[in-house]
Amino acid sequence: MRTFHATERSLNVEYAIRDVLIPARKLEEKGAKIIKLHIGDPNKWDFETPKHVRDALGRAVEINDNGYAESEGYPELRAAILKKEKQKNGVDVGIDNCMITSGVTEAIQSLVAATISPGDEALVPGPGYPSYTEFIKFFNGKPVSYHNDEENDWQPDIDDMRKKITDKTKFITVINPNNPTGALYSDKVLKQIVDLAGEYDLFVLSDEIYDLMSFEGTHHSPASMTKDVPVVLFNGFSKVDLLPGWRMGYMVFSDPLNCMDEIKEGISKQLRLRISANNPCQMAAIEALEGPQDHHEQINRKLKERAQYMYKRVNNIPGLSMRAPKGAFYAFPRIDSKHWTNDMDFVLDILDNCHVLLVPGSGFDEKYGKMHFRAVFLPPLDTLGEAFDSIESYMNKVA
Repeated sequence: MRTFHATERSLNVEYAIRDVLIPARKLEEKGAKIIKLHIGDPNKWDFETPKHVRDALGRAVEINDNGYAESEGYPELRAAILKKEKQKNGVDVGIDNCMITSGVTEAIQSLVAATISPGDEALVPGPGYPSYTEFIKFFNGKPVSYHNDEENDWQPDIDDMRKKITDKTKFITVINPNNPTGALYSDKVLKQIVDLAGEYDLFVLSDEIYDLMSFEGTHHSPASMTKDVPVVLFNGFSKVDLLPGWRMGYMVFSDPLNCMDEIKEGISKQLRLRISANNPCQMAAIEALEGPQDHHEQINRKLKERAQYMYKRVNNIPGLSMRAPKGAFYAFPRIDSKHWTNDMDFVLDILDNCHVLLVPGSGFDEKYGKMHFRAVFLPPLDTLGEAFDSIESYMNKVA
């Protein structure tokens, strides 16, 4: 029998956040206890899905026919989402401008598939979430990273962004609060991005999955800053609402001049092809939007305390430094020590010697992420303390 070969595009996909699990599992098989600071899953620590939302899922399973939902999403959920977006961001659009996806990942995939033809380009933050880069490449496009300035608290460099726009550029991606840096973008920078997009007839893709997880300032959407530039909002329930396993995301088109009707149709056709997102979870997610919201304050209080702790610990470890996160639950420390020549070697060394799992920064951008690593500050302080005690002890010996 002949050997069957995978496509080059599938073999070239990389996702550092989960790829680093492979060497960690080998250590676990030998009995090692690994402190996993690699993945942004709050529910793996002391964050719990609110009971009223869990109860809503139980009710949904009982009263729902458990059949397929509409391909674009459950109408009542879409209406609840649009109510939130109008109240928070001033986005007042009809229900046809909201679509439910299986997590934000499906939103990324379907929008890129509907937008990028071979040779097209799109601006992505550097460093930034790797799914944007990988899906653009998957559809034979070219992701172009713009500089997020570490010395300026990881704010986007507008001059660099402008230099990288060509006649092949389709859109500008914004991730705010940012994964992996934890930066919260200023209103001034967001308005400059919107104005730049308008100048070059581009749309803005705004990933706002951490919108209510800002603890040093307030998140604002670029959609609230323009009356003519199209902005596609990506959001969901995995982070703020502590529902990562439900895989519930959505996109909302703020398109005042109806420039994106064909893109919307291209996405709608893909959503019909995959039939529908999880039906009972869609019904229950309404409760996450319309039920009690007091858990948001509790979450941000924990995150702020843990962010401050990590900031102090990392900056007191020889060979490491970092900027203070202001949102989400990620830190992106710099590896200043000359003991390592690349960030992957550092991460594997820390894994082997400290039993702490981090993510190499180059997995978020080969240029702007190199010699950094991403770590979550989701665990309780005692767990973070254990992890960084081990790292500090090792760094004192080798750095």
